[in-house]
Amino acid sequence: MKQPEGFVKLGKEDYVCQLQKSLYGLKQSPRQWYKRFDTFMISKGFNKSPYDCCVYHKKVEDGFMIYLLLYVDDILIAAKNKSEIQNLKALLSGEFDMKNLGAAKKILGMEIYRDRSQKKLFLCQKDYIQKILHRFGMHNAKPLSTPMSVKEKLKNVAQTLSQTEQNNVLQVPYASAVGSLMYTMVCTRPDLAYAVSVVSRYLNQPQKEHWQAVKRIFRNLRGTSDIGLIYGANTNCCLAGYSDADYAADLDGRKSITGYAFTLKSYLVSWKATLQSSVALSTTEAEYMALTEAAKEGIWLKGLISDLGVKQEHALIFCDSLSAICLAKDQVHHERTKHIDVRYHFIISERRIKVQKIDTLHNPADMFTKFVPKSKFFHCLDLLNVDCWK
Repeated sequence: MKQPEGFVKLGKEDYVCQLQKSLYGLKQSPRQWYKRFDTFMISKGFNKSPYDCCVYHKKVEDGFMIYLLLYVDDILIAAKNKSEIQNLKALLSGEFDMKNLGAAKKILGMEIYRDRSQKKLFLCQKDYIQKILHRFGMHNAKPLSTPMSVKEKLKNVAQTLSQTEQNNVLQVPYASAVGSLMYTMVCTRPDLAYAVSVVSRYLNQPQKEHWQAVKRIFRNLRGTSDIGLIYGANTNCCLAGYSDADYAADLDGRKSITGYAFTLKSYLVSWKATLQSSVALSTTEAEYMALTEAAKEGIWLKGLISDLGVKQEHALIFCDSLSAICLAKDQVHHERTKHIDVRYHFIISERRIKVQKIDTLHNPADMFTKFVPKSKFFHCLDLLNVDCWK
């Protein structure tokens, strides 16, 4: 470490200090903290999940499991028996300087509500949403029911502008606003996934229409800040995925869009909307590439829940493209599909995945690939149990 100001040794100004322990603020400090915490948890008989290094679990005396989730220095503990939670808290307090905040009500900006009589739990970010609305001056904006309009077709217009026009880049906090929206989306607001995916493509030279699209998302949040994820208790936790693609939807590079969602029973646990990495040459190819990305997520989720005690032979994925399903089940070499990158074909030999057909009307992944009509948009949210707390 560089010699601290006021403690520099004369004649040895270029010398550095060799540390005896980790200090807060060093680039190695987070790693050192995790290694210490991990060593402690393993020494107390906890198992670390091979699917997520911040998930620990242990079977206790009554035969049930106790779980600990770590995010930097924020911790969530879950167990059937409250006394087991108290015992673990006592162990942690004896080893680390720790605050006991009681039952979880808020973590990482997410608010947690429970109705124990109905066995339901609700996650939302109402306070965080109000905070970012004030930060970007949208707290008095007119609310909107959807994050995007069907008529919005955004593209990179900077390429068609003159040099003078390009120099006059819109002076707005575009990247900061998109980042705030993205955090909201990845935590509790899957309904924003497609809209945020679109506006995040124009971080370099945002134009007026891009900023208007960002403001529209804020206006949607203004009227829907109490929407979040609803979860219920169910012993039959079946993992199911939904995959979809929108062919050549990107107006700039003509890439297709991948969208998928995964549920446990009918409660949403994972979702994504993103541009595909290469240009697909057909609708079948785009759907097949999306199905492959969903399969990779499904394999990981199946492994994670299996490690936590929820056994399932296959991860089930629903797709509304019959041609993509046929290609996934039985690869046939012919002129129209022989060019598809071999990395997408792993789904054929992967036996941990089962693919089934679903009607487009009932495929909730549709909302992650395009802006659907308002009635379909709310139908998808109902299918995924995304609603306000009642």
